[in-house]
Amino acid sequence: MTTTSCRTNDTIHAPVAEKISKKLINFGNTRIDNYYWMNERENPKILKYLEEENAYTEKSLKHTEKLRETLFDEIAERIKPDDSSVPYKDNGYYYYQRYEEQKEHPIYCRKKGKPQNPEEILLDVNELAEGHPFFNVEDFSVSYDNKLMAYSVDTLGRRKYEIHFKNLETEENLPDIIKDTDGELVWANDNKTVFYIKKDEETLREYQLWKHVLGTSSDKDNKIYEEDDDTFYISVSKSKSDKYILLAVFSTLSTEYRYINAGKPNDTFHILIPRSENLEYHAEPHGNELYILTNSGGAVNFKIVKTSFAKPNIQTAVEIVPYNKDVFIEDFDVFKNYLVINERKNGLMRLRVLNLKTSESKYIDCGEDAYEIWISDNDEFDTDILRFGYSSLTTPVSYYDYNMKTGEKTLLKQKFAGKTFNKDNYRSKRLYATAPDGVKIPVSIVYKKGLILNRKNPLLIYAYGSYGYSTDVSFRSSVLSLLNRGFVYAVAHVRGGQENGRKWYEDGKLLHKKNTFTDFIACTKYLQNLGYSSPEYTFAEGGSAGGLLTGAISNMRPDLYAGIISEVPFVDVVTTMLDESVPLTTGEYDEWGNPHNKKYYDYMLSYSPYDNVKKQAYPAMLITAGLHDSQVQYWEPAKWTAKLREYNTSNNPIYLFTNMDAGHSGMSGRYKAYKETALIYAFILDVLSGK
Repeated sequence: MTTTSCRTNDTIHAPVAEKISKKLINFGNTRIDNYYWMNERENPKILKYLEEENAYTEKSLKHTEKLRETLFDEIAERIKPDDSSVPYKDNGYYYYQRYEEQKEHPIYCRKKGKPQNPEEILLDVNELAEGHPFFNVEDFSVSYDNKLMAYSVDTLGRRKYEIHFKNLETEENLPDIIKDTDGELVWANDNKTVFYIKKDEETLREYQLWKHVLGTSSDKDNKIYEEDDDTFYISVSKSKSDKYILLAVFSTLSTEYRYINAGKPNDTFHILIPRSENLEYHAEPHGNELYILTNSGGAVNFKIVKTSFAKPNIQTAVEIVPYNKDVFIEDFDVFKNYLVINERKNGLMRLRVLNLKTSESKYIDCGEDAYEIWISDNDEFDTDILRFGYSSLTTPVSYYDYNMKTGEKTLLKQKFAGKTFNKDNYRSKRLYATAPDGVKIPVSIVYKKGLILNRKNPLLIYAYGSYGYSTDVSFRSSVLSLLNRGFVYAVAHVRGGQENGRKWYEDGKLLHKKNTFTDFIACTKYLQNLGYSSPEYTFAEGGSAGGLLTGAISNMRPDLYAGIISEVPFVDVVTTMLDESVPLTTGEYDEWGNPHNKKYYDYMLSYSPYDNVKKQAYPAMLITAGLHDSQVQYWEPAKWTAKLREYNTSNNPIYLFTNMDAGHSGMSGRYKAYKETALIYAFILDVLSGK
């Protein structure tokens, strides 16, 4: 039996995957999965099938080659050839990364004492990446005495990292190599001990903390901690004061921190505040005190409290920023004399600077109605200067220094967006659609001025809507290629994120997950009804869990879209969540539910995109996958593509493109990554050319 047969669509043959019936029985319900065999990663048939799908996509879109080149060139022109980041200060040095003309990867550098001093190159990633189709430096850390460097690299895109070491004084690469880590690493203050995290070989869950002593074999490393509860993950970091090493143990709904003195790496980690069900917190030491962001005591939108570091107690802690049902506290940063709070009100982020001595607050205003603002690199503890980042749909990413004492704001850098870019040529708005249950859903749009509301404008609408990740509006230079061609670009702030607080997240998860999909449909219909577009000109885009969204709406309302782009989509929800060997499964029961419980099984089955494919007319679809994807296994988009083709009653094409050299985040490199963007845009424009 061969892997594929073929059918003809016009003159181009589309792969038709082999069907091997597999019965999946749960709670008396039988599902037939004809493409279950694709889960066999080592089966040579699957590689052959993916290559055939890539060949079909390439042949079908070959006539768009020049268009793709044009689009790529346009996007590349908006990348500054010799760009560099704004230096940030840490332990006596100014660190930054820069790019050389036509180079894909950064060069990590520093200067001692002052930004004007001579440059010291720490790592040229271009040299390290030679011979690797994919290469990513995940993290780097310099020892406390500034003489040694540790860095983690991934050469597959599977997010399994090797840690390497370099002597910065001699520029010698040290023989120590640590394999199969999650990429995080922290130096102790003895300048020879490094803490790192290992993943479970099968599930890729971060669950073990290890300790390596420089100059010894990694085979002799000591395991410091192992998390036995498979719904919890761990991460390691250093306090801003450099005094403590912090081990965070967390699940979706519970947190626990442990710590040691960074100068005593052989000490035993002590628990700060024990985990308990539904208690979430983030802790940061501040002298003899501990500042904690927590939902304790029913603070659904979180609050910030202060307690003793030696004997922390959330129940008796002093409230510094009380709970406010209208304000969601997302993050904070500590300085010697200030607390900087990243909060949301009415769906918009804002930065609040709290003077710890006077209790006075100031808000940082950048003068736009819809934007993204965030706390940037702030490694210095005893300083009045806050580094923050800012962007909007019409403002390129910008970095500022803000004097927390005087309120003075200084623009340090605004990212290059092309020689001809002028933000005054574009207009952005925030509108509100009404969901079926009456809830107002924010949707942000941007377009080129002069747009006429005649229902004939192409519309690309994007959303994510899971894990409480908020989709804030930020500048995407690649989107200019669409705006300049008359497109409207929209971001739907659907439930499942936290744009409107914690309840916004709670109302888009578990047994409320369908709100995410109906919110998106409501935003689409709202923009169409206002005249911005119509179904024959509308395209939907989402990736990963956002690909679940686009998968669901393709089954629910395919008539609203001319095309759908699903990037590395999580679409085989029930089968994946039933398989505890698949990465991320058990840790996400709090997000999707545990399908071993019939209530959740039935609900998941009612929306799972793969299980709900049916005989109907689907729009044109472009689906992407990564062979080495550790988040969404390649077989989910592959199986889904095969089933969609089997059931599709329209003549609209369904394409699958699998990146055979990358994982969840696509290709590495600042230029190569946009090859896929050019493919997506060419697909959209090709569909429109037939209108």
